[in-house]
Amino acid sequence: MARALVGALAGAAIGALAARAAYTALTRRPGKRWERTNHRGETLTLLEGPALVAGSAAGAALAPGLPPRVRLAALLAGAGSGALGAYDDLYGTASSKGFKGHLGALARGEVTSGAVKILGIGATGLASAALVSRGPVDTALNGALIAGSANLANLFDLRPGRAIKVGLLAGAPLLAASLLRDRPAAAALAAVPLGAAGALLPEDLGERAMLGDAGANALGALLGLAAATQLGRPGRLAVLGTVAALTAASEKVSFTRVIAGNRVLNKLDMLGRRP
Repeated sequence: MARALVGALAGAAIGALAARAAYTALTRRPGKRWERTNHRGETLTLLEGPALVAGSAAGAALAPGLPPRVRLAALLAGAGSGALGAYDDLYGTASSKGFKGHLGALARGEVTSGAVKILGIGATGLASAALVSRGPVDTALNGALIAGSANLANLFDLRPGRAIKVGLLAGAPLLAASLLRDRPAAAALAAVPLGAAGALLPEDLGERAMLGDAGANALGALLGLAAATQLGRPGRLAVLGTVAALTAASEKVSFTRVIAGNRVLNKLDMLGRRP
């Protein structure tokens, strides 16, 4: 466990320090194009997202013990999904929402920014998966897991800190398993996005910033990659089924209403937030 713990601590520390440094640098001259209005009607910045992408990329590039193909896969999954998310943050419109809305618009010949993001994240997910998979079936499964996780994380980014809390809760079992098995590379891979996200959580809870599509997509993609490289096929199928079910449910059900109606979930959701 000692080697894995060192890998996890190094990955988390590099991700956290780089994310904080990136956030500080980016918000010196934030620019109005990155400003948005939150659920309270208050103005905040989306630059938390690019900061998480930068922190995760630095962690993936510098964390010790990662095999070259895994390191490249992490850079591709995180930076690729983050860049596509940033494109949607800056140029997206509210005319179409969700998978159904964007793909429906695409079927009518209208290419929305959301459709570009969905297809692009699918492509980067497959490319990232190809670097760490054995054969076409594994590549397809892992690619769907990475892309699906990227999209699902974004669906939770509707209230302060929610997407990061979900990411921390989802990533903690992966990190714990890698520590118990004393797998330094797996521990570092799981710890990098958790460290970057955790370092930015105070900004999110304080309603000064939010992940946006850039940060949420990157966080989800990296956790999906960690699951893809660590779990056996039955485990990956179970996780992918859960991701698909939640994504499908989001088209009909409001996650915010479900969380508010459950005592335990609401308590977790409100933890650290303004009343």
